Amino acid sequence: VFDAMTNTMALDLMDPYDVCISDLGAEASQENMMRCIAGSLRLQVTASSDRSAGVEEGVNTLFLMVGAALVFFMQAGFAMLCAGSVRLKNVQNTMLKNLLDACGAAVSFYTVGYAFAFGGQNAEEGKSFIGHTNFFMRDLPSSVQPGADSVASYSFWFFQFAFAATSATIVAGTLAERCQMAAYLCYSVLLCGFVYPVIVHAIWSENGFLSPVAGDPLWGTGMIDFAGSGVVHTTGGTTALIATIVLGSRKGRFYDSRGHKLKVPKPFPGHSVALQMLGTFILWFGWYGFNMCSTLTITTPEASRTAATAAVNTTLAAGFGGITSLFFNMWYVERQTGEATFNSGFAMNGVLAGLVSITAGCGVFEPWAAAITGICAGLIYWWVSRLLIKLCLDDAVDAIPVHGANGMWGVISVGLFASPNRLSDAYGNNEHVGLFYSIGEGKFDVTLLGIQLVGLIFIVSWVFFILMPFFIGLNYIGWFRADSLEELVGLDVSYHGGSSHVSEDVKSEYVKAFQKRKDEEDRKSTTTDQDDVDAFADNHRGAPVDRMANIQEMGTA
Repeated sequence: VFDAMTNTMALDLMDPYDVCISDLGAEASQENMMRCIAGSLRLQVTASSDRSAGVEEGVNTLFLMVGAALVFFMQAGFAMLCAGSVRLKNVQNTMLKNLLDACGAAVSFYTVGYAFAFGGQNAEEGKSFIGHTNFFMRDLPSSVQPGADSVASYSFWFFQFAFAATSATIVAGTLAERCQMAAYLCYSVLLCGFVYPVIVHAIWSENGFLSPVAGDPLWGTGMIDFAGSGVVHTTGGTTALIATIVLGSRKGRFYDSRGHKLKVPKPFPGHSVALQMLGTFILWFGWYGFNMCSTLTITTPEASRTAATAAVNTTLAAGFGGITSLFFNMWYVERQTGEATFNSGFAMNGVLAGLVSITAGCGVFEPWAAAITGICAGLIYWWVSRLLIKLCLDDAVDAIPVHGANGMWGVISVGLFASPNRLSDAYGNNEHVGLFYSIGEGKFDVTLLGIQLVGLIFIVSWVFFILMPFFIGLNYIGWFRADSLEELVGLDVSYHGGSSHVSEDVKSEYVKAFQKRKDEEDRKSTTTDQDDVDAFADNHRGAPVDRMANIQEMGTA
């Protein structure tokens, strides 16, 4: 009977009755036939279930890796946006810093970053401040284990690495044209290796004290940050704000050469609107991986609904944000000057502001809420961008209003608009919903809004506590800001040996002064080296004579 059952499995979809009757032959009694057919059917069901599990794992792995690739492709968008927003004399330096973000994130997230963020996560072990296993990806399974509660795997590591790199590269544009290379690499490694992972652990890990997927979430719900308005963008934006306060503005932006404040800040327009626009489109495209794939799986009805909702909401928030920022600025300029102009910069950054703001709630909002979130994001970006100028804070790409201010707005908006049905699909828990929904139900439940604010306070405080002393220390030892003359001739010339004659905004006297200083340093270095050679020769020229004298003295003795 057992042989007949295994033969049935080998023939797979053939009728178990025919196979059993053929194999049993003369022993095909009613009892043996029933046992053979029943066993064969059980084996077929088991095999089919195993195959289905394998297909499901493959689909989820592919889904996550494609999403990670889209998120990583956003690095190209950031690089283009930053390169187009700076002056021509700093393009190479800016592009290299964006590349260093990805390199530094890969190294730090591989060594310690992932371990601090997700290492050893287990909802049954209670809450912790930081992860403690999987350093250098040790003991991290290459695929999701059958029946495992955790999604920990190589594909999950890849997805989270792409997020860490995004958080680091937000700061690149803010510090453009005046930050030293070594300082930038140090900051990138510290952010991706320690600062960012602690925030991730608190909000996304199963052991985080703010996590909605913890065994006992704070206040019964935990902080809802679906794809990272707070975790990624508020972290990067807050870092950018701290860095630009310590670093100071570019030469001539707000103050003249004698240190007197200009009545009207001098604009430093980027050299290529085309690069800025292309970078914006690439970022919008990559954002679908950022938001949709944060479901982490796609093979359940709830996950597929949530991913589709995230895609729709991402599109709406971006569209409404761009239109709002563009036309509001046009209206304001028309009121001030009497002439209406369409500023493409406000349109592009309005789109990005809408994308940042919807990232926290893309999976738990209804489409109408996404539209409102995008409209508010466009207005917030416009206001904060002008506020920075009044405060003389120099942000070359407006990363602070786009990522910092609208990251905060995105987190807060969840406390207002989170839908009960969408929360149930995304997290399996809709005990506490957005404030407007609770009012519609005859309640006034501010629990979710309150915990969103607690999460924001934690993120901003943690980043400030770690990175403010770090940047002050770098500035104190002279590693943070580039030399004044180097800044004037452009970092492409001073750091990369590039030619400055292609840049029209570099004065010839600056180039001559820089070249003269460089020649003097080379001459001084050459003179020092020759002096060392001469001293060495003088010290050893008399050595053979002394040695012979010693020999003669020994012979006489």
